[in-house]
Amino acid sequence: MNLSDWTERYRPETERQLEGNESNRKIIRNWLEQWQHGRPKKPGLLLVGPPGVGKTTIARAVANDMGWDVIELNASDARNAVAIRKAATNASTHRSLFMSSDSNRRTLILLDEVDHLTGGLRELSEERLKKNLSRDETAKAVSGDSGGKAELLRLLTETKQPVFLACNEEMGLWGRGSSWRSTRDRFMRHLIAIRFTRVGKDGLRRVAKKILASENYTVDGDALDELVERNPGDLRALVRDLQVISTIAETHICKKDVLAHYQLGQRDTSLEVFSGLQELYMARTAEKASSIARTLDKSPDDLVAWVSWNNAAVMTDSSSISRASKALTVADTLLASRFTNTAQRSWYWGSQLASLAASVTSNAGQEGRIYCSYPDFLRYSGASVRSSIIERLADTCGCSRSAVIEEILPPLLAVQNGDGDDFSISLALGLSPEEHASLSGLNTTHRSTKELMERYLLKMNKKAEMPVEESIENAPPLEEENTVDSDQKTLF
Repeated sequence: MNLSDWTERYRPETERQLEGNESNRKIIRNWLEQWQHGRPKKPGLLLVGPPGVGKTTIARAVANDMGWDVIELNASDARNAVAIRKAATNASTHRSLFMSSDSNRRTLILLDEVDHLTGGLRELSEERLKKNLSRDETAKAVSGDSGGKAELLRLLTETKQPVFLACNEEMGLWGRGSSWRSTRDRFMRHLIAIRFTRVGKDGLRRVAKKILASENYTVDGDALDELVERNPGDLRALVRDLQVISTIAETHICKKDVLAHYQLGQRDTSLEVFSGLQELYMARTAEKASSIARTLDKSPDDLVAWVSWNNAAVMTDSSSISRASKALTVADTLLASRFTNTAQRSWYWGSQLASLAASVTSNAGQEGRIYCSYPDFLRYSGASVRSSIIERLADTCGCSRSAVIEEILPPLLAVQNGDGDDFSISLALGLSPEEHASLSGLNTTHRSTKELMERYLLKMNKKAEMPVEESIENAPPLEEENTVDSDQKTLF
C-alpha cells in the first residue's frame, strides 16, 4: 500500500483524465483556443461549485496540457493588494514569467477560494503599494485582505495572461452589502462564469475502480455501490475514503469494510445552499429533513436565518407558516442556550428544528421548483461596514479582520443598527461621524443623517475636553426623537 496522499497521487494531470462537467470543459477548451490568437475579450474564468468537484484541478490540468506555467494563490496565502500585485499582477502583464521563446506560452494565474476574500473595492494608494513592494521600512504594513479585491479587479483589467478564479459561492466575492450588484457587474465585464456540478455515480465508479486497480485492490460490487451511494459527487472525498478503507482491508474490499469506515465517523458532506434548500422544502418526513440539514453547508445559526427568511415565500398556507415559526422560535432559543448550558446539545437540536420548520410543518407537499432567495439581513453584515471600522475594531481587540467580521460585528450591528442617537459605542471606539452613521446603518446622503453627524461631532469635541467616563456617561439627553425612518436604514 502506498502511504502518500492519494488525492495528490491520483490528481488528473490532463484535462481528458477528468470526470464529469463535460460541457463546462468544452467551454474552457474554446476559451483556451482564443488565447492562441491573443487576449480574449474576457481574460478570466470564474469557476463556481462545491468542494471536491475539480475546479482547481482543471486549472492545473489545462495549464499542463498547454505547457503553461502556473502562479497560484489560495486562502492560506496573504491576498492583500501587495501580495496580489507581487505574485500575480506584475507577472500577468508580461508574455510569460519565464521568458520562453514560444510566443504562445502563457502564465496561468490561479486564485483559489476568492469567496473568502474580504473587504470592498477600496484601493490602496500606489505610493503605499510601491513602498511595501520595495520593503521600505517607513511604509505602513498592509495586513489581512486590504485592497485585495481592488487589486484583483486591476489584474483582470490589465492582464495579458489567463486568469482562473475559483470559489464555492460567488456571493462571497461580490460581498453582502448594498453595492454587491455593482461589484458583480464590474468583475463580470472580465469574467466568464462556469458553474460546476457534482460528479455522477458512473463517474465515481470509474474513478474508484481505476484507483483500486492501480493499488492492486479488488472490490465487491455491493461495496462499490455503498461507497458511491454515500458520496454526494465529491471526487476528493471519494479518493480519501478509498485510502482510509485500504488501511482496513488487505487486498480485497468488501461491503463490511466500507460500513466499518462510515461507522468510525461519517464525513460531513455539504450541498450547495440553494439546491439543498429545495430538497429540504420538498422533504415530507422528519428523518429525511434532518438528513438533508446535516449535508447543507450552513451552520445551525445560518440555517435558522435562511429558513425564517424563505418560509413565507415558499409556504402558502398560513397554518403551516405559524407552526414553522413556533419551531424556529424554539430552535433560536436552543441555539442561544449553548452559551450557558452545553448539556442540551443545543447546536444539534437548533439545526434539527430549523430543518423541520422548512419541511414537515407544511400541510401541503411542495410541487415543482422552489425558488429561495438570499436573506437580506445576512447581506447587511460585516462585509458592508466601512473597512476603517473593521480595522479599528481589529486593532482595539487585537484580532484579525476575519474575526471582527464573523464574531464581533454581528452583535455590535444588532445593538447599534438604526439607533444613531446612541453615541456611546462609537465615541468609545473613536469613530468618525461618517463611521458612526455607517455602524448605525444610516444613509449619509439623507439630511437627517447629516444633522445627526453634526451632533455627533459636537459630542466628539466635548469628549476631547473632559474625562472619557464623563463624556460618555453624563452627556445630556438629545432633543430629537430616537427614531429613524425605515427608508433611512439603507446600506453604507
